[in-house]
Amino acid sequence: MKKTFLLAIALLCFCAPMSLFAQKQLAFKDGKFKIVQFTDIHWDQKSSKCAKTVATIQSVLKAENPDVAMLTGDVVTANPGLEGWKSVIGIFEEAKIPFTVMMGNHDAEIVPKDEIYAMLSKSPYFMGEKGPGDIHGAGNYVVPVYSSDGKKPAALLYCIDSNDYPTLKDYGTYDWIHFDQIHWYREQSMRYTKENGGKPLPALAFFHIPLLEYNEIVGAETTLGQKEEGIASPKINTGFFASLVEMKDVMATFAGHDHDNDYAVMWKGILLAYGRFTGGNTEYNHLPNGARIIVLDEGARTFTSWIRQKDGIVDKVTYPASFVKDDWTKR
Repeated sequence: MKKTFLLAIALLCFCAPMSLFAQKQLAFKDGKFKIVQFTDIHWDQKSSKCAKTVATIQSVLKAENPDVAMLTGDVVTANPGLEGWKSVIGIFEEAKIPFTVMMGNHDAEIVPKDEIYAMLSKSPYFMGEKGPGDIHGAGNYVVPVYSSDGKKPAALLYCIDSNDYPTLKDYGTYDWIHFDQIHWYREQSMRYTKENGGKPLPALAFFHIPLLEYNEIVGAETTLGQKEEGIASPKINTGFFASLVEMKDVMATFAGHDHDNDYAVMWKGILLAYGRFTGGNTEYNHLPNGARIIVLDEGARTFTSWIRQKDGIVDKVTYPASFVKDDWTKR
């Protein structure tokens, strides 16, 4: 009986694909944890410009040696989609870099989200999951970053699906983070806060489509980085930012979607930031391809961030020391 039970467990473990998320935890090293945000890769398996995309990603990974890569949507946006995903996944497997994926508005136009996450789950370097099936979107999950000694979570990375397109066009071209997702976030935040003795853990949130609040900060003196196009946010406010303020864990949000924006601005104590466009297959962007880097400090609500491009780094900022809290103007 005992041998049969052990054999069944062994077969179950062998047959069920498990991501690195279920096998290995991310952790601070010497008090630091480095994240790279790649956004809007727009992979087209048939395009020769993929070589530029690969060169950009590999260059950033080599220069920065991050602990994890966050892919914030519009990853594969042309057919053959599954082959495209295999190619993108292969870049991170070859580099041996753990990675996460959030959905953009174009990803599901090529491959259904269920199929995308089924493929991702087979990679030993994928740190995410499909997430709850009873709320909007796919790829809503939390990645805890453990303390240097590996004993407990010391920071949180919220990965959220900002969805695709609304059914009612009166509310804008692009969808939003829905109420059930906000409720899910609040539950996760409360749970981790309770487990941390009532003190919110330092956290970051990553998604594709910028929040409506990204419009409110345009022109603020605190702006650091480039704004070369409009903000393609939803036109309705579902209260996600208000929940971030109330829960007191998220220090900053990082979006993509708008290829010619990479700015970061403090708003109500939370840094609203864009990544840097990474892909090489679209023509309208004018900023050099690159990525955003974020370095968390263990045991503190602080981090440093900059843009990494081919010729070096630009727009380095430290949260919150680069800002004066009482008037939100840059020091």
